Amino acid sequence: MCHVIVTCRSMLWTLLSIVVAFAELIAFMSADWLIGKAKPSSSEDVDNRTGGSQEPYHPTLGIYGRCTRISHMQFSRRDTLCGPYAETFSEIASGFWQATAIFLAMGIMILCTVAFVSVFTMCVQSIMKKSIFNVCGLLQGIAGLFLILGLILYPAGWGCQKAISYCGPYASAYKLGDCSLGWAFYTAIGGTVLTFICAVFSAQAEIATSSDKVQEEIEEGKNLICLL
Repeated sequence: MCHVIVTCRSMLWTLLSIVVAFAELIAFMSADWLIGKAKPSSSEDVDNRTGGSQEPYHPTLGIYGRCTRISHMQFSRRDTLCGPYAETFSEIASGFWQATAIFLAMGIMILCTVAFVSVFTMCVQSIMKKSIFNVCGLLQGIAGLFLILGLILYPAGWGCQKAISYCGPYASAYKLGDCSLGWAFYTAIGGTVLTFICAVFSAQAEIATSSDKVQEEIEEGKNLICLL
Protein backbone atom coordinates (compact mmCIF):
# COMPACT_ATOMS: atom_id res chain seq x y z
CA MET A 1 0.00 0.00 0.00
CA CYS A 2 1.23 3.46 -0.88
CA HIS A 3 1.60 5.81 2.07
CA VAL A 4 1.88 9.52 1.31
CA ILE A 5 4.44 10.86 3.78
CA VAL A 6 5.04 14.60 3.90
CA THR A 7 7.45 16.11 6.41
CA CYS A 8 8.94 19.57 6.65
CA ARG A 9 12.45 18.29 5.95
CA SER A 10 11.47 16.09 3.01
CA MET A 11 9.47 18.89 1.39
CA LEU A 12 12.32 21.36 1.88
CA TRP A 13 14.75 18.90 0.27
CA THR A 14 12.38 18.39 -2.68
CA LEU A 15 11.96 22.13 -3.23
CA LEU A 16 15.70 22.76 -2.99
CA SER A 17 16.39 19.93 -5.45
CA ILE A 18 14.01 21.48 -7.99
CA VAL A 19 15.39 25.01 -7.48
CA VAL A 20 19.00 23.83 -7.87
CA ALA A 21 18.24 21.96 -11.10
CA PHE A 22 16.47 24.96 -12.66
CA ALA A 23 19.14 27.41 -11.49
CA GLU A 24 21.94 25.38 -13.05
CA LEU A 25 19.98 24.85 -16.28
CA ILE A 26 19.19 28.56 -16.65
CA ALA A 27 22.79 29.53 -15.92
CA PHE A 28 24.12 27.03 -18.48
CA MET A 29 21.81 28.34 -21.19
CA SER A 30 22.50 32.01 -20.45
CA ALA A 31 24.95 34.18 -22.40
CA ASP A 32 25.76 36.29 -19.31
CA TRP A 33 28.88 34.43 -18.15
CA LEU A 34 31.26 37.18 -19.25
CA ILE A 35 30.41 40.87 -19.56
CA GLY A 36 32.62 42.37 -22.24
CA LYS A 37 34.34 45.72 -22.23
CA ALA A 38 32.17 48.71 -23.04
CA LYS A 39 31.76 49.44 -26.73
CA PRO A 40 30.76 52.93 -27.90
CA SER A 41 27.48 53.35 -29.70
CA SER A 42 27.75 54.05 -33.40
CA SER A 43 26.49 57.26 -34.95
CA GLU A 44 23.39 55.35 -36.03
CA ASP A 45 22.45 54.42 -32.46
CA VAL A 46 20.31 57.43 -31.60
CA ASP A 47 17.88 57.63 -28.70
CA ASN A 48 14.59 58.70 -30.29
CA ARG A 49 13.34 60.27 -27.07
CA THR A 50 16.32 62.56 -26.42
CA GLY A 51 17.89 62.80 -29.86
CA GLY A 52 21.30 61.99 -28.37
CA SER A 53 23.56 58.99 -28.67
CA GLN A 54 22.88 56.05 -26.42
CA GLU A 55 25.33 55.08 -23.69
CA PRO A 56 28.07 52.56 -24.50
CA TYR A 57 26.88 48.99 -24.17
CA HIS A 58 28.47 45.81 -22.81
CA PRO A 59 28.21 42.70 -25.00
CA THR A 60 28.01 39.41 -23.11
CA LEU A 61 29.48 36.00 -23.84
CA GLY A 62 28.42 32.59 -22.58
CA ILE A 63 29.79 29.10 -23.04
CA TYR A 64 28.13 28.73 -26.44
CA GLY A 65 26.02 31.89 -26.78
CA ARG A 66 26.43 35.65 -26.91
CA CYS A 67 24.47 38.91 -26.78
CA THR A 68 25.46 41.92 -28.86
CA ARG A 69 23.90 45.09 -30.22
CA ILE A 70 22.74 45.31 -33.82
CA SER A 71 23.46 48.86 -34.91
CA HIS A 72 21.05 48.95 -37.85
CA MET A 73 18.07 48.31 -35.57
CA GLN A 74 18.02 51.98 -34.62
CA PHE A 75 14.25 52.28 -34.57
CA SER A 76 13.75 49.34 -32.23
CA ARG A 77 13.79 49.67 -28.48
CA ARG A 78 15.08 46.14 -28.24
CA ASP A 79 18.28 46.34 -30.27
CA THR A 80 20.22 43.57 -28.52
CA LEU A 81 20.44 40.21 -30.27
CA CYS A 82 21.10 37.07 -28.24
CA GLY A 83 21.71 33.60 -29.56
CA PRO A 84 24.29 30.83 -29.96
CA TYR A 85 27.51 31.72 -31.72
CA ALA A 86 28.32 28.00 -32.02
CA GLU A 87 25.92 25.98 -34.17
CA THR A 88 27.77 22.73 -33.42
CA PHE A 89 29.68 21.46 -30.42
CA SER A 90 33.00 21.71 -32.27
CA GLU A 91 32.42 25.44 -32.86
CA ILE A 92 32.51 26.26 -29.14
CA ALA A 93 35.33 28.77 -28.79
CA SER A 94 37.68 26.80 -26.54
CA GLY A 95 38.49 23.18 -25.80
CA PHE A 96 38.22 24.08 -22.11
CA TRP A 97 34.73 25.44 -22.70
CA GLN A 98 33.81 22.27 -24.55
CA ALA A 99 34.89 20.28 -21.49
CA THR A 100 32.97 22.73 -19.29
CA ALA A 101 29.85 22.19 -21.40
CA ILE A 102 30.20 18.40 -21.07
CA PHE A 103 30.68 18.41 -17.29
CA LEU A 104 27.93 20.96 -16.67
CA ALA A 105 25.53 19.11 -18.96
CA MET A 106 26.19 15.82 -17.14
CA GLY A 107 25.71 17.45 -13.76
CA ILE A 108 22.51 19.19 -14.85
CA MET A 109 21.08 15.97 -16.32
CA ILE A 110 21.63 14.23 -12.98
CA LEU A 111 20.11 17.15 -11.06
CA CYS A 112 17.05 17.23 -13.31
CA THR A 113 16.58 13.48 -12.87
CA VAL A 114 16.82 13.81 -9.10
CA ALA A 115 14.40 16.78 -9.14
CA PHE A 116 11.89 14.66 -11.09
CA VAL A 117 12.28 11.69 -8.76
CA SER A 118 12.08 13.87 -5.64
CA VAL A 119 8.46 14.73 -6.43
CA PHE A 120 7.52 11.05 -6.03
CA THR A 121 9.36 10.55 -2.74
CA MET A 122 6.14 11.46 -0.93
CA CYS A 123 4.75 8.12 -2.12
CA VAL A 124 7.87 6.01 -2.66
CA GLN A 125 10.55 6.13 0.03
CA SER A 126 12.63 3.14 -1.03
CA ILE A 127 13.64 1.29 -4.17
CA MET A 128 15.13 -2.20 -4.17
CA LYS A 129 15.22 -1.97 -0.36
CA LYS A 130 17.42 1.12 -0.50
CA SER A 131 16.35 4.56 0.66
CA ILE A 132 15.52 6.70 -2.36
CA PHE A 133 16.68 9.75 -0.40
CA ASN A 134 20.14 8.28 0.10
CA VAL A 135 20.37 7.28 -3.57
CA CYS A 136 19.32 10.76 -4.68
CA GLY A 137 21.74 12.35 -2.21
CA LEU A 138 24.58 10.28 -3.66
CA LEU A 139 23.60 11.32 -7.19
CA GLN A 140 23.50 14.98 -6.13
CA GLY A 141 27.00 14.63 -4.70
CA ILE A 142 28.23 13.18 -8.01
CA ALA A 143 26.47 15.99 -9.91
CA GLY A 144 28.18 18.52 -7.66
CA LEU A 145 31.59 17.08 -8.55
CA PHE A 146 30.79 17.39 -12.27
CA LEU A 147 29.73 20.99 -11.74
CA ILE A 148 32.92 21.82 -9.86
CA LEU A 149 35.06 20.35 -12.66
CA GLY A 150 33.17 22.41 -15.22
CA LEU A 151 33.53 25.63 -13.23
CA ILE A 152 37.26 25.05 -12.67
CA LEU A 153 37.89 24.46 -16.38
CA TYR A 154 35.80 27.40 -17.56
CA PRO A 155 38.30 30.21 -16.64
CA ALA A 156 41.06 28.30 -18.43
CA GLY A 157 39.30 29.17 -21.69
CA TRP A 158 39.45 32.93 -21.18
CA GLY A 159 42.53 33.06 -23.41
CA CYS A 160 40.68 31.86 -26.51
CA GLN A 161 40.26 34.22 -29.46
CA LYS A 162 36.53 34.63 -28.84
CA ALA A 163 37.08 35.76 -25.25
CA ILE A 164 39.92 38.09 -26.30
CA SER A 165 37.60 39.80 -28.81
CA TYR A 166 35.24 40.56 -25.92
CA CYS A 167 37.74 41.13 -23.10
CA GLY A 168 40.70 42.75 -24.85
CA PRO A 169 44.26 41.60 -25.55
CA TYR A 170 45.15 41.20 -21.88
CA ALA A 171 42.66 38.36 -21.38
CA SER A 172 44.22 34.95 -20.83
CA ALA A 173 43.63 31.77 -18.87
CA TYR A 174 42.22 32.71 -15.44
CA LYS A 175 42.66 36.42 -16.27
CA LEU A 176 39.56 38.38 -17.26
CA GLY A 177 41.24 41.32 -18.95
CA ASP A 178 38.63 44.02 -19.50
CA CYS A 179 35.70 41.68 -18.83
CA SER A 180 33.78 41.05 -15.64
CA LEU A 181 31.86 38.00 -14.51
CA GLY A 182 28.13 37.93 -15.19
CA TRP A 183 25.25 36.68 -13.09
CA ALA A 184 25.18 33.28 -14.82
CA PHE A 185 28.65 32.36 -13.50
CA TYR A 186 27.69 33.34 -9.94
CA THR A 187 24.39 31.48 -10.28
CA ALA A 188 26.27 28.35 -11.36
CA ILE A 189 28.56 28.66 -8.32
CA GLY A 190 25.61 29.21 -5.98
CA GLY A 191 23.79 26.25 -7.50
CA THR A 192 26.85 24.06 -7.01
CA VAL A 193 27.02 24.98 -3.31
CA LEU A 194 23.30 24.27 -2.92
CA THR A 195 23.79 20.94 -4.70
CA PHE A 196 26.08 19.72 -1.92
CA ILE A 197 23.72 21.13 0.69
CA CYS A 198 20.92 19.10 -0.91
CA ALA A 199 23.12 16.00 -0.91
CA VAL A 200 23.72 16.37 2.83
CA PHE A 201 20.13 17.34 3.59
CA SER A 202 18.80 14.23 1.84
CA ALA A 203 19.91 12.24 4.89
CA GLN A 204 17.72 14.45 7.09
CA ALA A 205 14.80 13.90 4.74
CA GLU A 206 15.31 10.14 5.01
CA ILE A 207 15.41 10.33 8.83
CA ALA A 208 12.24 12.41 8.92
CA THR A 209 10.23 10.01 6.74
CA SER A 210 11.37 6.89 8.63
CA SER A 211 10.98 8.24 12.16
CA ASP A 212 9.14 6.39 14.91
CA LYS A 213 6.28 8.88 14.74
CA VAL A 214 5.76 8.08 11.06
CA GLN A 215 5.80 4.35 11.76
CA GLU A 216 3.20 4.81 14.51
CA GLU A 217 0.84 6.59 12.13
CA ILE A 218 1.36 3.89 9.50
CA GLU A 219 0.43 1.24 12.09
CA GLU A 220 -2.71 3.23 12.88
CA GLY A 221 -3.76 2.75 9.26
CA LYS A 222 -3.25 6.30 8.00
CA ASN A 223 -2.46 6.70 4.31
CA LEU A 224 -1.74 10.43 4.42
CA ILE A 225 0.86 11.39 6.98
CA CYS A 226 1.86 15.03 7.46
CA LEU A 227 4.44 15.88 10.08
CA LEU A 228 6.44 18.93 10.97
